[in-house]
Amino acid sequence: MIKNYMFLLLFFVGYGSYGQSVKEKLALAIQQMETDPQLRHAIIGFYVADSKTDTLIYEHNAQVGLAPASTQKLFTSCAAFDLLGKNYRYTTEIVYKNFNPGPSRSYFIIKPSGDPTFGSPRFDSTKATTILKNIITAVKEKKITPVSSQYIVFDSAYENNTVPGGWIWEDIGNYYGASAQNLNWLENKYDIVLKSGKKPGDKVAVVKTKPAGLSDGMRVNVKSAEKGSGDKTCVFLNYGSVPALIEGTIPVDEDTFAVGASMPDPQDVFLEQLSNNMKAEKITMFYGFDSHPPLLTLPDSLFDFIELYKHVSPPLDSINYWFLKKSINLYGEALIKTMAFEKTGFSSTGKGVELVKDFWEENGIEKSALNICDGSGLSPQNRVTADALVKALQYAKTRSWFGSFYYALPEYNGMKMKSGSIGGARAYAGYHTAKDGNEYSFAIIINNYDGESAAIVKKMYQILDNLK
Repeated sequence: MIKNYMFLLLFFVGYGSYGQSVKEKLALAIQQMETDPQLRHAIIGFYVADSKTDTLIYEHNAQVGLAPASTQKLFTSCAAFDLLGKNYRYTTEIVYKNFNPGPSRSYFIIKPSGDPTFGSPRFDSTKATTILKNIITAVKEKKITPVSSQYIVFDSAYENNTVPGGWIWEDIGNYYGASAQNLNWLENKYDIVLKSGKKPGDKVAVVKTKPAGLSDGMRVNVKSAEKGSGDKTCVFLNYGSVPALIEGTIPVDEDTFAVGASMPDPQDVFLEQLSNNMKAEKITMFYGFDSHPPLLTLPDSLFDFIELYKHVSPPLDSINYWFLKKSINLYGEALIKTMAFEKTGFSSTGKGVELVKDFWEENGIEKSALNICDGSGLSPQNRVTADALVKALQYAKTRSWFGSFYYALPEYNGMKMKSGSIGGARAYAGYHTAKDGNEYSFAIIINNYDGESAAIVKKMYQILDNLK
């Protein structure tokens, strides 16, 4: 008799759990999450919608603006697809002008377009070796013999301040803090190759940089740490008379440990590499450089030039693939400036941000729900709502470019979603189809959690598992 009662009790408990709706499961999961000591002083923003019907399934603090980190890239991505088009391409041109016959002053005039893939290793056509080889080939084919030549880079349509407002000093010296400029090269990133000691606490030395020569004068305050401790370094750019600095730790027994850093002057690196390649091909020339402001200040005779080389970038949908898949901040900052240039004639972060906010206001997202100051989400000053993220996801589903957008989303926890991570903030936003065929669009943001981010990520996955 007792066994029968126990069976009935277990049956009803199991049936109650099984019979819970997705909304009830999510509500219980969030309630439990908020009692977790790691979230004692944190806030959770969460929104889940039925992807097919665009109806609310569950929400919690969905109208509260929170730091979204890289999930903010979804707003930039969608706006770029609509405002620029999936087939949009950047063009970088190089022309040549020799003012007088014979060995006299001549100019290589570079007309950049803010292409973030120029020199990028992610596409065969954009690799640095390919571009430099193509330029050298063009010089030979045109039979140009520049004995005394200077480079001019036009930047009249670009703002002088390349770093978005709100970016912090600890970020902008590292590879993920590379700013978008009129001429980008190698994704504005270089590697600092380090050699550690045999035991924790030993000094670490700089072996070299790739490209070479970018660590000259850099202060090194890096120590060796336990094996398997990973990269815990931070790179700080030079400031006034204070030289650049790299500090932190790397594991012991490393001979060629590479740390990514941002390249503050990518156009200088490009021009130096181009000059070195010309010299290697016995094309002797004087190396000079000038970043020239408005075109109208140049003499009319300068426009009688020889077209030397034109580089065309991959299309936007290919650029967006890497932007979302690998969360490349540089691409987001370039895209937001490009949208500004194409729509207003001037490339600046501020104009791009306003353009994106206007775009989303026209498509159902209040400006007050999109308090942003960059195109990538790197600034800790950004604030967006979980509701706004889901609205962007739902908007994307209605567009002809949705296939490219969806394909670019990474996969975490068996779900197609964009992740976001900055100090004290974790976020995910994306899509999932459950075993029963129901389709969901969701966004979850947690700010000001305590402890290790890995533990928060695991708990966020557990909440999202209720959509499976």
